[in-house]
Amino acid sequence: MLIGILQTGHVTEFIRERAGDFPSLFMKLLAGQGFEFRTWSVVDMEFPTSVQDCDGWLLTGSRHGAYEDHAFIPPLEAFIREAYAASVPTVGICFGHQIIAQALGGRVEKFSGGWSVGRQTYEFEGKKIGLNAWHQDQVVELPPGAEVIGCSEFCQNAALLYGDRMLTVQPHPEFDQSFIGLMLEQYKSGSVPPELLTRAEAALTDDLDRGMLAARIGEFFRAPRAALQEA
Repeated sequence: MLIGILQTGHVTEFIRERAGDFPSLFMKLLAGQGFEFRTWSVVDMEFPTSVQDCDGWLLTGSRHGAYEDHAFIPPLEAFIREAYAASVPTVGICFGHQIIAQALGGRVEKFSGGWSVGRQTYEFEGKKIGLNAWHQDQVVELPPGAEVIGCSEFCQNAALLYGDRMLTVQPHPEFDQSFIGLMLEQYKSGSVPPELLTRAEAALTDDLDRGMLAARIGEFFRAPRAALQEA
């Protein structure tokens, strides 16, 4: 099964040299599940020719806001709507989670409650799981057809399911603790409040449930879909 990675942003050079960029992080996360991958850097205006070019799509995180004025956002939203209409399975992570919601009629904004940084606990499909987060923006209004399947006290719309068409999550299953350590080193001075950075650093030895979410993503991609079988 060929998964197309739609790269919506880049990590900094400091982090990329030490841990790789978004596509390599997701390839590692989903390794061993029988997937092949191809990447399009949509943030640099590199788009597939059709939503049928791959068997499924994965939208990455980004430093950009879904509501900001960037050239790649309108064509990406159009692509998302086409993939949804064609029932091509699509997964969105962080910015990917937000831009899918926005493209389908939801609303994203800079959350008044501030930042979520480092390991967080979520209720996900009836289980408590730990995943790393790094965001201030949130989906604050759901689009039609979106079901909340994951939440936390801080982020009420942390994971959304759109039938068998799209699965999106706000936290970063591709970020292990060493990656968050690099983020903390990179952003030790900036817009994130110091107390949140300190709390995230203290949680660097805590376990994560990355494997569970990786398996859930793989299961979602492989699920049979009548619309795809007829195409």
